[in-house]
Amino acid sequence: MGVTDVSYVSSGLFITGVLFILLIGSLLSLGILRLFQQRKRQGGLYLLGSVLAFAVMVFVVERWFS
Repeated sequence: MGVTDVSYVSSGLFITGVLFILLIGSLLSLGILRLFQQRKRQGGLYLLGSVLAFAVMVFVVERWFS
């Protein structure tokens, strides 16, 4: 295995990525939990929120960090 050099990643990009990953992961896990609890509408909304958060993350990274 090789070592990956991440010294070129800015702190702003790192913090933005971490915040969006936490948001997407939280919404995704809440959505799956609600589906297991038979709350389909709430689960679907959480899953939709995670997809929208991912789309916003891609937009933000493409727009400001490219």
